[in-house]
Amino acid sequence: MIQWHGTTIIGVKKGDKTVIAGDGQVSMGNTVMKPNARKVRRIGEGGSVIAGFAGATADAFTLFERLERKLEQHRGQLMRAAVELAKDWRTDKYLRNLEALMIVADKDSLLVLTGNGDVLEPEGGEHSQITAIGSGGNYALAAARAIDSYEGDAEEIARKAMAVAADICVFTNDRVTVETI
Repeated sequence: MIQWHGTTIIGVKKGDKTVIAGDGQVSMGNTVMKPNARKVRRIGEGGSVIAGFAGATADAFTLFERLERKLEQHRGQLMRAAVELAKDWRTDKYLRNLEALMIVADKDSLLVLTGNGDVLEPEGGEHSQITAIGSGGNYALAAARAIDSYEGDAEEIARKAMAVAADICVFTNDRVTVETI
């Protein structure tokens, strides 16, 4: 079976601004199937949560829908909704087979959700938190950490890091979608 390759998603929280950015490329094997997929979006009541996914698209949409339901159940509390989704993801027979990772954020939290039931809050310095997932995630993470100390704006850090990842990773392009809280 041909492997679908995904994406690069980065989350940057600096000061009172949180940004999630993602590229638009979807590849199957060594072929670009779509250059402008939208892998970062707003969810929750009033778009109070931003989320980006890496992995199988259908799986990611299932997880977006489940997270939205959890946010409704827990009155918009992202941390609680994320923990409940992670529990379901790990224990539910259907969800356990989904292949995706997510970065989610609201005004207070920046989190990585995994299919292993993990809800990870990135370690950060005094003023910022940075995390990245996907095929170019390590490139974007390294670039963002390198410029974090002299770049003051979370969106600029995310955009510059995504540009580095797009230059290095063949499964990442420069058609970046950015959402900010």
